[in-house]
Amino acid sequence: MVKAFIRRLDIINRGFNGYNTSQALKVLPKFMPRKEQASVRFMMIFFGANDACLPDSYSGQHVPLAIYKRNLRDIIQHQTVANHDPHIILVTPPPVDEYAVEIAEAAKGIFKIRGTADHTKLYADACKEVGQHLGLTVLDLWSTFMKAAGYEPGEPLPGSKKTGKNAVLGRLLSDGLHLNPDAYRILFQSTMDLIKREWPDQAPDTSEYVYPAWRVAPGLHHHVHESTRAEAAGTE
Repeated sequence: MVKAFIRRLDIINRGFNGYNTSQALKVLPKFMPRKEQASVRFMMIFFGANDACLPDSYSGQHVPLAIYKRNLRDIIQHQTVANHDPHIILVTPPPVDEYAVEIAEAAKGIFKIRGTADHTKLYADACKEVGQHLGLTVLDLWSTFMKAAGYEPGEPLPGSKKTGKNAVLGRLLSDGLHLNPDAYRILFQSTMDLIKREWPDQAPDTSEYVYPAWRVAPGLHHHVHESTRAEAAGTE
């Protein structure tokens, strides 16, 4: 993403490892820049995987579904965000691979799974509902991964213990939850496709550099001419 938007936008990663939406809402005013400091053109909001931990999970990260939806709305409508009026991209939590989560947790001496495929789907659906209600663009990462995994509505969810192991989710999710490089490539391409579709004038291939390309940037010809004169003077 940084490479795609180089010299057009500065990409700032404000990822907070392990945070749920309740925690994110508390730190939001501390990291959002003031209007006089910067102008936020895009804002990607990507929460839900931690909120979707089961209520009795050892991690304590669980956020009830109704509060998760309220928190998303509060983040989106927060005054520090509204000050910038950015293009908001709301991203659903990805699926969960229960098989891989179980193995990863057991390696840490934990033998109670923290989340399930079915429970996480509720949060992905809730995220889409919030986006639809607020008229926002939603990047449905859950459905994108599930489509790649061969999911058909009405069937048991890939990643669930109700069905067998899914090789695609095993490739996309490193520990059943976090994204692998292949998954990040899908997220990147999905984001770029979404921007080109929703805001085509903001895509890298149609937006202008903040500063001009080097061939037309001020100062180039001045230095070339000075160098030419210096070489000519040296040969006389």
